[in-house]
Amino acid sequence: MPTPAEICLSSQQAHSALRPQVKVTPFDRSHALSTLYGCDLLLKSEHLQHTGSFKFRGASNKMRLLNAAQCQQGVITASSGNHGQGMALAGAMAGVPVTVYAAASASPLKLAAIHAYGANVVTLEKDALSVELEAAATAAREGVSFVSPYNDADVIAGQGTIALEMLEQEAPVDAVFVAVGGGGLISGIGAVMKTLSPTTRVIGCWPAASTAMYSSLEAGEIVEPPEQDTLSDGTAGGLEPGTVTFPLCQQVIDECVLVSEEEIKSAMKTLAVYERWMVEGAAGVAMAAFIQQAEQWRGKRVAVILCGRNITLEKFTGAVK
Repeated sequence: MPTPAEICLSSQQAHSALRPQVKVTPFDRSHALSTLYGCDLLLKSEHLQHTGSFKFRGASNKMRLLNAAQCQQGVITASSGNHGQGMALAGAMAGVPVTVYAAASASPLKLAAIHAYGANVVTLEKDALSVELEAAATAAREGVSFVSPYNDADVIAGQGTIALEMLEQEAPVDAVFVAVGGGGLISGIGAVMKTLSPTTRVIGCWPAASTAMYSSLEAGEIVEPPEQDTLSDGTAGGLEPGTVTFPLCQQVIDECVLVSEEEIKSAMKTLAVYERWMVEGAAGVAMAAFIQQAEQWRGKRVAVILCGRNITLEKFTGAVK
């Protein structure tokens, strides 16, 4: 299992190697929200990354590290949204064929977006975790590379470049709020922060309706808690058995925060009102967790990761009305 220090080193290697393919996204102080909540609030705008999500970072880093034979054979991955789009575009740019497995219940618009970036899409009548396991089994059977959305050190290292950018763009923050699904994003950011900015508190944020990693951390082992529908579809779903993100999350997450669906909606509306940004539910989770905890961070420098914007107008307006 990779250590946080090893992930940080890999992130540092990716940080320059991925330019200019991967954007350096803004990390700006929100004057309005800083005034509203009595702290110095900075927003890391990963919703402005290519494909509208941070996932393009990890996908690009994985593609960069494939050997010639792996590139020729192509790769298989599993995703119903942001990771699939990131892999599809990174594959198209690298000339690597990409097949994305997804649940048949996934948003047709998201599946169309993945296909539009050039990937082959295979849908299965299964839940997200079962789709992921089937995709991995198919890749093993066919002898091609499987790229997990989170259970891959190269993908995690790519996500860690976010934290390296933050440390270059601004002085270290007292805390960073990160939405958690499979744990790839917070493992990468947390590994860099724990290595290079150890005083920064890494705060994991979950929708109360979908708590796979949170419940696993509480139990001390990977478990499968009941899942309910959540606006944060980007963090929904169970964990692959033996995922490298579980021990990483155990080491890098300092605090855990659960938020309700109403808190997510309110946070998304707050960002729309004060920043004029339409973000997806997972970004709303991180913002909602900060708002819930804002009083304890008064007078401090705090960062919130806005991880993506891939939400339909109808779904967004329905959430913030």
